[in-house]
Amino acid sequence: MKNLGSLFIVSLLSGAVTLGAYKFIESKESVSFLTIAPNYSKAVGLGAEEVDFTVGADKAVHSVVHVKNVSVRTVYDPFASFFYGQGEARQQEQIGTGSGVIVSEDGYIVTNNHVIQDATELEVTLNNNKAYKAKLIGTDSKMDIALLKIDADEKLPFIVFGDSDAIKVGEWVLAVGNPYQLNSTVTAGIISAKARNLDKASIQSFIQTDAAVNPGNSGGALVNTRGELIGINTMISSPTGSYAGYSFAVPSNVTRKIIEDLMKYGNVQRGILGVEGGELNAEAAKKLGIDETEGYYISKVNRNSGAEKAGIEKGDIIVKLDDKKISSSAELATVINTKRPNDIVKVSLLRNGRTMNLNVPLTKKELIAYEFNGIEFEDLDANDKKMYNVKSGIKIKQVTNKDYAEYANDLKGSIVVRVDNMRVTDMESVSAYLAKKEENEKTRYEIIAKNGQMYRIFL
Repeated sequence: MKNLGSLFIVSLLSGAVTLGAYKFIESKESVSFLTIAPNYSKAVGLGAEEVDFTVGADKAVHSVVHVKNVSVRTVYDPFASFFYGQGEARQQEQIGTGSGVIVSEDGYIVTNNHVIQDATELEVTLNNNKAYKAKLIGTDSKMDIALLKIDADEKLPFIVFGDSDAIKVGEWVLAVGNPYQLNSTVTAGIISAKARNLDKASIQSFIQTDAAVNPGNSGGALVNTRGELIGINTMISSPTGSYAGYSFAVPSNVTRKIIEDLMKYGNVQRGILGVEGGELNAEAAKKLGIDETEGYYISKVNRNSGAEKAGIEKGDIIVKLDDKKISSSAELATVINTKRPNDIVKVSLLRNGRTMNLNVPLTKKELIAYEFNGIEFEDLDANDKKMYNVKSGIKIKQVTNKDYAEYANDLKGSIVVRVDNMRVTDMESVSAYLAKKEENEKTRYEIIAKNGQMYRIFL
């Protein structure tokens, strides 16, 4: 390990870092039918005083529930710790609350992953004040969605799914949830933006609204004036932690796909296009020496991907996916996040000023090899997570960069938990982030080496 030691800049911690194990329960139950609303023509030019919010509110409040999360954490007596070293440990119960939405009459409920995270017990209270124990069917931490199930003694009022792709900026919406323990609270606002990206990796896509959302609203419903679900309220943008102007929701089309996957497979079936790059604007176009200022510029095509097999090349500009205009990374993510491996996506792109249309099969993300500056990465498997006691991260598969040849054996097999200032969740998000960096630009990695020590290194 002497070679590796000479490369390390700062040693952070000695020994394996225990981050805890993340568990979820896979359901063996049959898939319930999710009801999807028909398309309607929209009324245009109506002010708030001319719109009837009562129909949508009445439909939504009965399908929105209160979710209570009971978790246990270990605490130590601070006085005993100060005078005698580490004091006696004791278990302390914590209770968190949020909202959820009933999506089927037999008791499936969608909420946010962060609402139920680390729960030892879950309880759901309906709008009629009946309470039930809930079990966790599965989660998608990347999209912050979780699926619960309760066994009720009656058919439950469930929400109808609307088409989140069809919503328009300026359209009236209602946010329904349980902020500050105030059950069945309804607030109104408009769609402020679509396909809003809030992370460095650009793999999420949110609906932005100015309807008031506060702590406790998480997991609740964002509905149109007909009471159809168009999003799951997830977060707010605020300097205080309370509502200050904007809130964000996971689109219903993405949510529905996740739910169906969890019901049928027990996990999320995520397909990827197999390209890396970034959205174009005036600054990016000037830097690349091109005239196009809209679209998704491809800086790299992943090996073994559907994009590579279909003939997509570096320098191509994606302008449409399935005939939907693509002008940002988030818009690309919106389409891909509703797809599964082996689904065919129609890709419209520009190559040297010429328009091309290619049918690209999406690839299972585990089959893709990711590489940056001569370092190849792969996702962690269950054994890796157990061995290093981590919830997430990626593994260095091999090092081909000759500049790091003397460190290659020591780096191989190490676990990357942070890239620059971004916590690593999976390879897809890291790849999207690294694709925005300059070639040969140094990157700071926080890794857990094979000897269990954690280091910061620059590669």
